[in-house]
Amino acid sequence: MRIPPLLTGALALALSFAQPAAAITVGFAQVGSESGWRTSFSESVKAEAKRRGIDLKFSDAQQKQENQIKAVRSFVAQQVDAIMIAPVVETGWRPVLREARRADIPVVILDRNIRVKDPSMYLTRIASDFVEEGRRAAEWLMQETGGNCDILELQGTVGATAAIDRMKGFKEIIGEYPNAGIVRSQTGEFTRTKGKEVMEAMLKAEGGGEELCALWSHNDEMAIGAIQAIREAGLKPGEDILVVSVDGVPDYFKAMAEGTANATVELTPHLGGPAFDVIDRYLGGDRDIDKQITTTGDLYTQETAAEEYRKRTGG
Repeated sequence: MRIPPLLTGALALALSFAQPAAAITVGFAQVGSESGWRTSFSESVKAEAKRRGIDLKFSDAQQKQENQIKAVRSFVAQQVDAIMIAPVVETGWRPVLREARRADIPVVILDRNIRVKDPSMYLTRIASDFVEEGRRAAEWLMQETGGNCDILELQGTVGATAAIDRMKGFKEIIGEYPNAGIVRSQTGEFTRTKGKEVMEAMLKAEGGGEELCALWSHNDEMAIGAIQAIREAGLKPGEDILVVSVDGVPDYFKAMAEGTANATVELTPHLGGPAFDVIDRYLGGDRDIDKQITTTGDLYTQETAAEEYRKRTGG
């Protein structure tokens, strides 16, 4: 039986509406899993992708930029719809970003920054204001100590935006106080193990640490390792040496509740939602996208630490 042309057209239209929309594919080159915060960040992105029906290609670079560059090149070869990069360091990205642009694949930078002469090589960056995090940590410490403080600093990965900017913001504030200063600074590579190892060495170099006022750590994981080193040196972390950090991971809230840490500036790990929103807008034809999208976090202290720990662990 021959179907009338009008009915054929209506049937074709109905079938087109019945077809599910094709899922978009996004490649994500993550730094690694060097900290509890980084793991939460990765899990948050994966959960958000699943919720939205996005096919996420995830790569753990194990803190090596060369692994990230290989992953991005693989994403380009697979012709993904978009690429997200949480860069290990700021420099060295121009060649691979140029490859993505030639393939007409938008790139979103998450968390840490990149440094390129041509900012059109990536779509946007979604991140916290790391300089402001350093300022907030320093403001709390200066208020707590009256501006009289000899400070040890645990830096993050050398060349990483978070390390560069948090150091900048912290120094900006303590520079206003003539009786405050960083007496020793060394990288702990954003890891708990390295934070403990470096803190042990710095305490020995400072004659046991009795004259020190505070530890300023670029992230909670290093601070938690350092707290153990302070305790093993026969000092009371949180009392003999104040501890201020950035991230807001559950283990650090537990340390604050126990009195062994003092303050942290929260860094939200929930960057997947804003990133996928931007990608959806771009693939839908929107080109009016801000070059920088900033997330903000609060400073937390011992006063609310136990409550925050329960919230974050479901306890």
